[in-house]
Amino acid sequence: MRPAKIPETGVLCDLLWSDPSPLSEAGLFNLVKNEWGDNDRGISYVFSETVVNRLVDKYDIDLVVRGHQVMENGYEFFADRKLITIFSAPCYTGDFDNNAAMLSVDGSLRCDLISLKPNHKD
Repeated sequence: MRPAKIPETGVLCDLLWSDPSPLSEAGLFNLVKNEWGDNDRGISYVFSETVVNRLVDKYDIDLVVRGHQVMENGYEFFADRKLITIFSAPCYTGDFDNNAAMLSVDGSLRCDLISLKPNHKD
């Protein structure tokens, strides 16, 4: 059971649905102050490397780990490897040919990425 219903607006919605977007893809005109823009999903926002850099500097964070976005390899780094998106569902909804990934973090905060290729059975 989910601990909360995901609203259509607000902090909980944005934590789930906001996505990283390189300035080269978003286009400078789509991001306000090269930081935030409308999300193509139709909900929440996209954010730039500038937002990630400011967050990790302010809170002394080494790595932001997020999910909930299909990644072809099962994972993708962003903002000079300060943010990683992990997606653990291979062949998502049967419409994608994406790998799955897992991030293992040990007691000393050493991270290992595990990427799994889909098992295609025709």
